Amino acid sequence: MDEANDSAQFLRNLGFPLVRVHHSLNHFDFTKAGRRILVIGPMGSGKTEFSARMWRDSLVALRKGKVAAQATTSSGADRREIFVVRSSLDSARFPDYPADALAYRGGYERCGDHIAPARDSFALETLIAENPGIGTWIVDEAAFYDERVAYLMKDEAEARGLVFVLPTLVLNFRREIFNQTARLLLDTATDVFPLSAYCEHSDCLADSLYTYRYYTVDGLECPALYFDPLIIIGGDRAKKDGKEPNYCTRCDGHHWLPGKEYSYFTLKPLGEAAARGDTKPLLAELNAIAGNIIQSRLYASLASRYLECASPCPEQMHALKVPCIAERALVYLFAEQNLLSADQLREATEVLGLDRDYLMRRLSDNRRPIKL
Repeated sequence: MDEANDSAQFLRNLGFPLVRVHHSLNHFDFTKAGRRILVIGPMGSGKTEFSARMWRDSLVALRKGKVAAQATTSSGADRREIFVVRSSLDSARFPDYPADALAYRGGYERCGDHIAPARDSFALETLIAENPGIGTWIVDEAAFYDERVAYLMKDEAEARGLVFVLPTLVLNFRREIFNQTARLLLDTATDVFPLSAYCEHSDCLADSLYTYRYYTVDGLECPALYFDPLIIIGGDRAKKDGKEPNYCTRCDGHHWLPGKEYSYFTLKPLGEAAARGDTKPLLAELNAIAGNIIQSRLYASLASRYLECASPCPEQMHALKVPCIAERALVYLFAEQNLLSADQLREATEVLGLDRDYLMRRLSDNRRPIKL
């Protein structure tokens, strides 16, 4: 008899009628070795809180005796012993909590010397080597790491029975696989825990799996354009600066993402022409965006899709109110599409009088730092 049928029979024995039995999250099973567990969902769905529950479960399990220890230990590593690895790129989150806190929106757990930051798979490999008795590793935001991390964890899990728990985004704000690392994590995972949340639109109670990025300008919600920089490092607090994004979770109907068609019909082809040496069309479009956006092909594209159509959605036009749109387009073409050279980026910045500070911060966020 499987677990669901077993629970149903138990309830029938207590006098309940035939009902559908749903299981909430169970206590973590530290006896199972070698797992790579993806905990996925949008921002705010409880991925880090899942880790905090595991931490609390480990404190209970560690009070058990020798028989329990034998069941949870392989190659000298006890899976009841948890080490939390935080992405060093995410250090701005929850700045008011203690340095050793595993922090989430509802609180935190103090992890003492069982928590440390890491920037890449090599730093994680060093932590594993320095802590041979740790059997369970919670690697937060693993999709921010280099691709090598997926196979490092697979090899360690298979060789020593270590367990890796990976609370991470696998979809970016564009509703696409976040990056190649996320794709490899999906490929090498043994278990997946998908978490969802209510859509955070004020009029909606639908279930949501998507992270939505938006900006606040003059009190208006301004959805991020499709070509907004892929990675923007920052805290978890609401921001009213139009250069810094806010995030929430949204369902299909309220996850607005203007500019996707423009990115492929217009912006990327202009970048490809620049890569062949013809930068004039790109500079002309960026000049219109930066100086008089109504004259740009970007405005025409959005207006045709969200104003001059059978089902208007004027909220999507608010995306054009955010500052530094030309700068965002350059980051997309240089750091993500690899179509512009560093010299072409510097030329465009100089000729158009763009915001150097914004550009350098976003390029650094996306691991393509250059001096402008």
